[in-house]
Amino acid sequence: MGAECQYELAQAAYVKLALHALKHPAAAVNGLLVGRLLDGASSPVVVAVVDAVPLSHCPHHLPLLPTHELALNLVEDHFGAQGLAVVCYYHANALRDDADLPAVAKRVGDHIFRNFPRAAVLLLNNNKLEEAVKGKNREPVIWCAWTWV
Repeated sequence: MGAECQYELAQAAYVKLALHALKHPAAAVNGLLVGRLLDGASSPVVVAVVDAVPLSHCPHHLPLLPTHELALNLVEDHFGAQGLAVVCYYHANALRDDADLPAVAKRVGDHIFRNFPRAAVLLLNNNKLEEAVKGKNREPVIWCAWTWV
């Protein structure tokens, strides 16, 4: 399990998570990313993320974990029929300069990891997102990826 892992984020998934964060700039937003593990024989292992499912936008950093669990099960059932799995969780903090991953994001990530051992949690960089909208920056808006591998 210690092999290197690479994530390929489809444009549609990237745009959805960015627009979700932009629509609610004063709230913490989060969602799920679905995809599949590509040919397991290649090195590094590649996880193809094909779609994003926005979950919530919560102004008080207190998303309800039971609600997330229910949403996770529904998304797993829906996309499982298409041969896809929940492979990542994304989160954007309410404060622009907040680079800390909240405990609830780690717990949701732990749940995803139990079903998909190459899971990751992505934290969006609100500063870069704002700069991208203003046309000042074209860098990815993902601050960091937290993995269990």
